[in-house]
Amino acid sequence: MPQNFVRSQPVAASEPDLNNPRDMQPSDPEQQDSTEQPEQMWFHTDYDDCMEMFADWETVAEYLGHHQGWFCRCAQPMKTEPIGENSYSLIIGRFGAFGYQVEARVGLELVPPDEAGIYRIRTTPIPDYVPPGYEVDFQSTMKLVQLSVEEVCEKYQVEPENCPAIVTGAKWHLDLAVGVKFPKFILDMSRALIQKTGDSLLKKIVKQVSRRLSYKTQLDFHTTQNLPFPKKRKNR
Repeated sequence: MPQNFVRSQPVAASEPDLNNPRDMQPSDPEQQDSTEQPEQMWFHTDYDDCMEMFADWETVAEYLGHHQGWFCRCAQPMKTEPIGENSYSLIIGRFGAFGYQVEARVGLELVPPDEAGIYRIRTTPIPDYVPPGYEVDFQSTMKLVQLSVEEVCEKYQVEPENCPAIVTGAKWHLDLAVGVKFPKFILDMSRALIQKTGDSLLKKIVKQVSRRLSYKTQLDFHTTQNLPFPKKRKNR
């Protein structure tokens, strides 16, 4: 499983303060134009995955419902902080391209399941925080389903005698949009190139962060429930 966030380039030792608007501008005075406001461009990606849990539906639902006990732990090394009964602030990391860096921080609300059993995670405001030059629209849905024991055991290369009696899958889908306010020296580049680079970078970030968070949640669930679970997965 990937252990590092995607970065387009190493972060310099002296990093800008993203809460200071002056540090969001290019360092070359000739590139600055005080008469123009930064223009926001939107980047999009979606992602699907499934967390296989070697337990029944009720046990998995009980675990997920008590997210106060596992969410911050499983989100590491991301910095997390509760900001409400069902909400958290996450600092995902610092990312960028073309010499322009943004520290990604987002507030997420873990909405309890509705009557149809659909769990939702959505963006929520972080108290006393204004994102410096970007906006995030995070919309995720998840549903618990029963999976084929034979197919899951084949995927994880589990011997038939060690297969669980039942496997529950947490199938989820993410729609993510990120709007970034670029300074003029970025917007002078090809818009198509900016769009392609931004979409590609966002897709890589989501893939790495989602896979890591899903896998750590699986391990945490099976450990806390005292259930066996293979740590090495096939074709991952």
